[in-house]
Amino acid sequence: MQPYLLEMRNITKVYPNGVAANRNVNFALREGEIHAVAGENGAGKSTLMKILFGMEEPSDGEILLKGERVRFHTPQDAINKGIGMVHQHFMLVPSFTVAENMVLGMEPKKGLGIHYDEAIRMTKELADKYQLAVDPKAKVESLSVGMKQKVEILKALIRGAKILILDEPTAVLTPQETEELFKQLLALKREGHTIVFISHKLKEVKAICDRITIMRSGTTAGVFDMADITEQEISRLMVGRDVVLKYEKETLKTGPSVLEVEGLTYIDAQGKKVLNNIFLSVKAGEIVGIAGVEGNGQAELVRALTGGLEGSRQGKAAVSGSEIGNADMRTIRGHGVSYVPEDRMSQGAAKDESISDNIISTRYRDKAWNWGMFLRGKQIVKLAESLIEEFKVRCSGPAQPIGMLSGGNMQKVIVARECSSDPVLLIAEQPTRGVDIGAAQLVHQKLLEMRSRDCAILLISADLNEIMELSDTLHVMYGGELVAEFDKPSEVTEEELGLYMLGLKKQQQSKSRRGGNRDAEVL
Repeated sequence: MQPYLLEMRNITKVYPNGVAANRNVNFALREGEIHAVAGENGAGKSTLMKILFGMEEPSDGEILLKGERVRFHTPQDAINKGIGMVHQHFMLVPSFTVAENMVLGMEPKKGLGIHYDEAIRMTKELADKYQLAVDPKAKVESLSVGMKQKVEILKALIRGAKILILDEPTAVLTPQETEELFKQLLALKREGHTIVFISHKLKEVKAICDRITIMRSGTTAGVFDMADITEQEISRLMVGRDVVLKYEKETLKTGPSVLEVEGLTYIDAQGKKVLNNIFLSVKAGEIVGIAGVEGNGQAELVRALTGGLEGSRQGKAAVSGSEIGNADMRTIRGHGVSYVPEDRMSQGAAKDESISDNIISTRYRDKAWNWGMFLRGKQIVKLAESLIEEFKVRCSGPAQPIGMLSGGNMQKVIVARECSSDPVLLIAEQPTRGVDIGAAQLVHQKLLEMRSRDCAILLISADLNEIMELSDTLHVMYGGELVAEFDKPSEVTEEELGLYMLGLKKQQQSKSRRGGNRDAEVL
């Protein structure tokens, strides 16, 4: 048995508030392997990786690199020892070129300025070496998500990373982009690099990883050769029960149309047409899904429906017959709309406030929850306690600041708040992004419960399994347009959806809920 390249022994991390994120965790890497780390949100895997990358310091335990004890006080310490990390949310400067991002902080000099041609040469040389084709002169803001990820990987490699930590690397990729990424990771493995692959997608973990460390409740639940364990066994070790992400939906019984979008067009401040002639309808008791690679107009469509879109727009958007096009979110909520935003940290929650305060934040003005100037504290706590129990939120109680929760538990609180207000329309934007398989299953079940209670649901998601399993009707968005529509999403393959999402295939005429043929063409 080859000696370990890196070992983390008996790692414990206790925060000042007494919360133990890691308890005597052991983790080891062999040189040249792709090693998966899996576990529920709150299981401690993010904290463990932050310790490995110098973003956190352990309360106890030790790290050995090639048998030598090391201590990382900052990410730069880890980088200096050949450890790099690609975060789920990319750390790139959008207005800079690829080459400028690549050399940021280590710029080659020419006189008193930056030697830009040398930065381009360095980028191209490294991209060619690792077969990660990028345009050094392209602005990052113009790149696809898959291309930005290549830049992040190259950025780590140019700094000498031999151990590469990838946090949810396929979360927003199409099947085709995921397949390309896997080829590149296998090429890196052949070059002698060691890869830590953090993911909730067990099918992908099984496809590419050599070994897996499973974490649960801050401890190591087991380390396995991938050939010796099934997806079902992994999920059972992660959450303590069998998890099934295929659902038996009740027969579709739709009511009247709740959301109507007609000819919605939006031109941004740079004069770019971001939304082009969108027609969309969502009926009571129906889940309408929108799939697409990020940056193709989904965010702008959501903002148009939730009061956050500024600039030149045409067309109409109405909820239950009431125009909402120029309304703010408070007014839109008054029409019975709930909204689960994509970014739970900046849009979905006030992280320094309590769970109770976050739950009541969208309804505290209602007379049921206040005595004039004063809130009905006991009723609010009672509501929070009931939702914590119903949504299985792991916390110390309603008074705990929501920012102290794991990502998955924070998401449960946000979904609980939005589902418990009895909406006529629920807009769910990436509702399970970055949450574990157990939390995702709970969110999915709640969406289906809302559907059975005649709520109209608009689901925007980059998770193809999620959107194909839950949607009654599925649209694909590309370049600001709805380029395809499917009445039986479960019969469409992920590969076919990927072609539409990448703009390689387009239906000649989308029904857009108005009738017509949908013959497909390959562009």
